Amino acid sequence: MSNLDRIADARAKAFADTPARSRLAMLFDPDTFVEVDGFVAVDGAPSGVVCGFGAVKGSPAYAFAQDASENGGAVGRAHAAKIRKIFDLALKTGAPVVGIYDSMGARISEGAGALNAYGDMLLAVNNLSGVVPQLSVVLGTCAGSSALMACCADFVIMSKKAEFFVTQPEKGRESAGSAADAALSGVAHIVRDDEESSIKAARDIISMMPLNNLAAPPVLNYAEDAQAPEALRAACADIEGASARDIVSGVCDTGSVIELFSDFGKNVYAGMGTLGGFACGVIATAGKTLCADCCNKIAKLVSVWDAFQIPVLTFVNTAGLESGADSGAVRDMAKLAHVYAEATTAKMAVITGKAYGSAYVALASKAAASDYTVAWPSAVISALAPKTAVAFSYADRITADKSREAVEADYIENEASPFTAAAGGHIDDVIDPAVTRPALIAAMDLLSAKRVHKNPKKHGNIPF
Repeated sequence: MSNLDRIADARAKAFADTPARSRLAMLFDPDTFVEVDGFVAVDGAPSGVVCGFGAVKGSPAYAFAQDASENGGAVGRAHAAKIRKIFDLALKTGAPVVGIYDSMGARISEGAGALNAYGDMLLAVNNLSGVVPQLSVVLGTCAGSSALMACCADFVIMSKKAEFFVTQPEKGRESAGSAADAALSGVAHIVRDDEESSIKAARDIISMMPLNNLAAPPVLNYAEDAQAPEALRAACADIEGASARDIVSGVCDTGSVIELFSDFGKNVYAGMGTLGGFACGVIATAGKTLCADCCNKIAKLVSVWDAFQIPVLTFVNTAGLESGADSGAVRDMAKLAHVYAEATTAKMAVITGKAYGSAYVALASKAAASDYTVAWPSAVISALAPKTAVAFSYADRITADKSREAVEADYIENEASPFTAAAGGHIDDVIDPAVTRPALIAAMDLLSAKRVHKNPKKHGNIPF
């Protein structure tokens, strides 16, 4: 047998078509994937993971795909070493990492060695956190320490058939490990119907992220909706009935927004999109109060976007924490405020409706480090809800000739008006909703050069 024949024979055995390689082919641009360590074997069998690099929408990226068709994708020392090599290469070259998870768990025959292998990978994941974007795509079983690894990524994408748990759910509670449960609990950012759409979502997210924490965010092609300005004016005229999703869609580039955490913290709409081609993160409170999940949703996303200098747009219409919130919710609101204040990426806020008390301070206040804050004429900016403010400070104005409702209306029109806030220098402008988009594009363009130098410290103490 010639050398060429030997190579062909060996490669045919080691690089056979498997689900893992098919998934990586969907992730990377055609003919760009280069596999590394493809000949690594364990006891004469494949290692259970395929690793390599290539291009995703023209940008370099690394990836690994666990292969449950090969010995259940069991994780042992060789399996972990291949993944660790991918993380090391990503750290050296500054490119994103996509992990495709589908494994039944550890290689039991390796005992403590398998546990050490998991620890090695978990350390690598967390050392890379905030350095390069990391995405987890869960397409099969992701259990035990693999679940911890996957959850440490910046974005977690799941197909509906996937399973995600640390310990096997009890009988009768199988839904506890489902993709639907992961979406409800805030583990999964995105859930898609099948593998192909899950991998497409990963490609879309990567296209809007910079290569690493030192690279500039991408600028993409875009289109705009000519009908959006009038739609935004209509939303301002009926702000209580307006949809946060529609407001975001009217401001961002047409069809660019990918919703994140759609089933978690439902009083907040969040996603990634583009504005004038600039990649950005978007938060929009939906006119209701904020629960603990809403606060955690916002804090998690803003933290990721800040790590990679992705600008944050915040549309504010909320009275703040839900009535009767317990101390746990207060802790999570403090977490939200901590993340926003500490973030040094460009931060722009549009107050579309209610902005009361701590919600205004945390999400839109220039004093708490918002770079550019504007308001629609429908905005109500107040230290307290108007009803409460009247009860505390203006009760004497309620007379037989002037009802409580009339006094509250006067308070909103005068004391809580966006024009009053602008006169005091607390916001930058009161704008026609139709010009929201060009106003934000101009601000984002200017803020793209933003640089902030903070006092040296190991890290802030976030209220977990």
